[in-house]
Amino acid sequence: MKVNIQSIHFDADIKLLDFITKKVEKAKTFYEGIDNAMVYLRLEKDAHGENKVVEVKLNMAGHEVFAKEHSNTFESAVDLVIDKIKAQVKKHKEKLQDKV
Repeated sequence: MKVNIQSIHFDADIKLLDFITKKVEKAKTFYEGIDNAMVYLRLEKDAHGENKVVEVKLNMAGHEVFAKEHSNTFESAVDLVIDKIKAQVKKHKEKLQDKV
């Protein structure tokens, strides 16, 4: 699976990029039909400190999964968004198995 990461209006640290890549690639363990992943990292103006935004879009055979999360660190936002992605991937896989 190919993981593309774009940091919008800032340069992401290599450690952060490696962390995100490893987390996103774990989604492949739940469903083999994932072709690629797009990850967008953004900083937003927020008075509460939860200004780190992570968006993940997975492209699967005939289906697309998307999730977005805000947090005070990119690492925690990635953890939250990956939980959402895993749930959506599992649900999609179950739907496919029910059709068979």
